[in-house]
Amino acid sequence: MNGRIAVIGTGYVGLVTGTCFADLGNHVVCMDIDEGKVERLKQGKSPIYEPGLEEMLQRNLRAGRLEFTTSYEDALQQAEFVFIAVGTPESPNGSADMRYVASAAKSIGQIAPGRAVEPLRIINKSTVPIGSGDQVSEWVGSVSRPDFKFAVVSNPEFLREGQAVFDFLHPDRIILGSEERAAAESVKELYEALDTPVMITDLRTAEMIKYASNAILATYISFANEIAFICEELGADVKEVVQGMGYDKRINAQFLNAGVGFGGSCFPKDVKALAHMAENGNARPQLLHAVLEINLEARRRFVAKVIKLLGGEVAGKRIGVLGLSFKPDTDDMRESPSIDIVEALIEKGAEVAAYDPIAMEAARKELPEAVHYCRDAYEVARGADALLLITAWNEFKQLDMEKVRDLMRNCVLVDGRNVYDPKEISDLGFTYVGVGRPPKDGRTSA
Repeated sequence: MNGRIAVIGTGYVGLVTGTCFADLGNHVVCMDIDEGKVERLKQGKSPIYEPGLEEMLQRNLRAGRLEFTTSYEDALQQAEFVFIAVGTPESPNGSADMRYVASAAKSIGQIAPGRAVEPLRIINKSTVPIGSGDQVSEWVGSVSRPDFKFAVVSNPEFLREGQAVFDFLHPDRIILGSEERAAAESVKELYEALDTPVMITDLRTAEMIKYASNAILATYISFANEIAFICEELGADVKEVVQGMGYDKRINAQFLNAGVGFGGSCFPKDVKALAHMAENGNARPQLLHAVLEINLEARRRFVAKVIKLLGGEVAGKRIGVLGLSFKPDTDDMRESPSIDIVEALIEKGAEVAAYDPIAMEAARKELPEAVHYCRDAYEVARGADALLLITAWNEFKQLDMEKVRDLMRNCVLVDGRNVYDPKEISDLGFTYVGVGRPPKDGRTSA
């Protein structure tokens, strides 16, 4: 099915959704209130780093299937489907801030032209609290004409930053929730070219599937880190532990990666929001709170290792940091572990030099001004008393480690993602410490 689609919001979700739907042959108008962003998008320049996105954006602009505007009127004029993909940032109490969703819903109700036959399908693509579909319906209905026909559908996104284009075009499943089956079926037709399982539920169940999915993935990470903490105290190797667990068909070890914890725009915010909803509903989200606390503990333990390895004092020491974004293949610094780690080290008097292949510009807005940004990993290593790997970019896996060693003042490597082989690195003369991994040559581990 080729439809006429409006997308409200051009952040990660909105821009990827709109561009990919255009690439599937639909006519898409993406709307955003940020005039500068819209002008850049009209020129084919993506405001975010996402592999493959800018090329797809430019291709569909040239084909005339993709447009950008700051006008609700232009976006909604001929739309059959409207995707709400605006931000739902974290409120001070941990709940999702719905002000942008409310504004979009009310604007749709006020501005969308009348529907003679088919209702306008309004699709929640943003991650929104359970019950938001009902709320959107109320917001639209409160400002629209009595004869305005519309239906609300929940269609949560499951896009990984750095792989969002691939994930949109090769999804594990499509989740659609609505109280009007016909509306959900019509949205299903937009995805028919993707040949993937489609599950249709009620609104609240679809909304819950999104939160529950992110919560379990965050739980995997925190579980792996808690096992890593125990391994460090008892002398076991968490990587081999996870490998051994993975032979059990009931356990998917793919996501059990110990390290410095999760970050980004989804896991921290969504786990907090789900915990907030649970508490408001008189449930006891004990596991969710533990997941968040273990995530913070992973960062604190990492900093403690660095301090111990440097003799209990980092003041005046030069510490090199490899990787700043919360994960590889993105420039997103939101909730990145690097923020807490770098801030803690600078507060204790360390001199921090850092490099990230993509996220340096974004990092300057989040990290203390004292951070020195370098051209590459080798400049980070020059004169360093310790080198910290925080983001597992591929280029860090291919470094000339002998050159790195020779550039450093003290050969201390703290691997926050367990990228390197402990024995190989130790044999080169490094004091190596990973997460949940014992030393392989008798060296003292932190």
